[in-house]
Amino acid sequence: MERLLRSAPDRLEAAVVSRLMWRLMPFLFLLYIVAYLDRINVGFGILQMRGQLGLSDRVYGRAAGIFFAGYFFFQLPSNLLLEKFGVRRWITVIMVLWGLISCLMIFIRGPLSFYALRFLLGAAEAGFFPGIILYMKRWFPAKARARAVAWFMTANPLAGVVGSPVSGALLGLHGRGLSGWQWMFIIEGLPAIALGAVVFFTLSDWPEEAHWLAPEHRDWLLQMLDRERQLEAAAPQSSFWSVLLSGRMWLLSIVYFGVSTTMYGVTLWLPSVIRSFSGLSYLWTGVIAVFPFLATVLVMVVVGVLSDRNGERRWHTAAPAFIAAAGLALAGYGNSTLIVVSGLALGMAFAEGMVGPFWAMATSSMAGLSAAAGIAMINSLANLGGYFGPDIIGFFRGTNGGFRGGLLAISATVAFSGVIALVTGRRRAEA
Repeated sequence: MERLLRSAPDRLEAAVVSRLMWRLMPFLFLLYIVAYLDRINVGFGILQMRGQLGLSDRVYGRAAGIFFAGYFFFQLPSNLLLEKFGVRRWITVIMVLWGLISCLMIFIRGPLSFYALRFLLGAAEAGFFPGIILYMKRWFPAKARARAVAWFMTANPLAGVVGSPVSGALLGLHGRGLSGWQWMFIIEGLPAIALGAVVFFTLSDWPEEAHWLAPEHRDWLLQMLDRERQLEAAAPQSSFWSVLLSGRMWLLSIVYFGVSTTMYGVTLWLPSVIRSFSGLSYLWTGVIAVFPFLATVLVMVVVGVLSDRNGERRWHTAAPAFIAAAGLALAGYGNSTLIVVSGLALGMAFAEGMVGPFWAMATSSMAGLSAAAGIAMINSLANLGGYFGPDIIGFFRGTNGGFRGGLLAISATVAFSGVIALVTGRRRAEA
C-alpha cells in the first residue's frame, strides 16, 4: 500500500507531462520545421543561383551566414517584446514577417540584394527560437525540460528530411517567368504566413489559461511550476545588466557557438558537398541529404532522454561535442561520397544532440526577466556561429576549392565547445 501511495505522484507527473507533450509539442514542432526550412532552403537555391546570377562560393558563404548578423542584432529586443506582449501576439508577427521576406527572396539579383534579404530574414526570425524556449520553461517542469527541448529541436533535422527532397524537386519547377529557385522560395515561404495566423488562435500564453488540462492536472502543474519559481527566486537573482556581463553566460554562449557553427556550416553547404562529390541531379541530391538529418533525429532524442533519465547535463553536452568533432574531421579527409556524408552525419547528429541537455543546464538558474535576457543573450551570441560556419567553408572554397579546411575549422570549434561545457558544468555543480 505504501509503495502505491509513493507512486501516485509519479503517475500524476507522467500524465501531466504526457498531456503537455501531445498538446503543445506537435504544433510547436510544426512551427519550427517551417522556420528552419525557410532558413536553410538557400542551400538548395544556390545550386541554380550560382550559375544564373553569377554568385561565387565566397559570396554564398557570406550570404548564408549573414542571416545570423540580423539574428544577433534583433534577438534580444525581440525576446523582450515577446515577454511584454505575450507569445501569441509576438510569434504571430514574427512568422508573418519572415514568411513575407522569404517570398521576397525571388528578387535577388546580385550579392548586395542577397546579403540584404538574408539579413532581414534573420532579423525577422530572431525572436522565435528563444521565445519558444522561454515558453517551454513556463509550461514544462524542470525534470522534463531537456526531453521537451530535444523533441522540439528534432524539427531542425526533420525540416531537412522533409525539405531536402521537396526543395530539390522544386528546383525543376519553371514557368510564369520564374526559375525553380524562385518558385522554391515562394512555395516554402507561404506556410509561415498561414501558420502565423493560426498561432494567435491556438497557443495559450500561460498554464492558467489551459482549459484543455484536467483540473487536477492543471493544479499539479501550477503547484510544481510555482515551487520551482520559488526555488529560483530564493537563489540570488541577477539584474538585467549583470546577466549580460555574467561570465557564465559568456561561457554558455561559447558552448552553443560550437553547436551553431556545426549545425549551419554543415547544413547550408550539405547540398553543394553532395553534388560536388557525386554529380547527382537536384532531386537525388535532396534524397541523399535526407540521411544525415535522419541520423540527427535519432541522436537528439536518445541524448535528451538519457540526460533526463540520469539527471546529468555536463557530460551529456560535452561527449556529443567530441564525437561531432571526430565526424567532421573524418569528412574533411574523406575522398568518397559515402565517407564524407557519413562524417557530416556524425558531425550534424552529435552537435545537435547537445542542445537538449545544454538548454536544461543553461536555464536551470534563470527566472523572470533574467531568463528572457539570458536565453536571448546565449542564443544571439552563439548563433554568430551560424555566420562563422558557412562563411569559413566559403572562405576555404574560394582559396583552394576544397571543403577540408572549413570542415577542420568547424571540428576544432565544436571540440572547444565540449571542453567549455565540462568547465561550465563543473562550476555550476560546485556552486
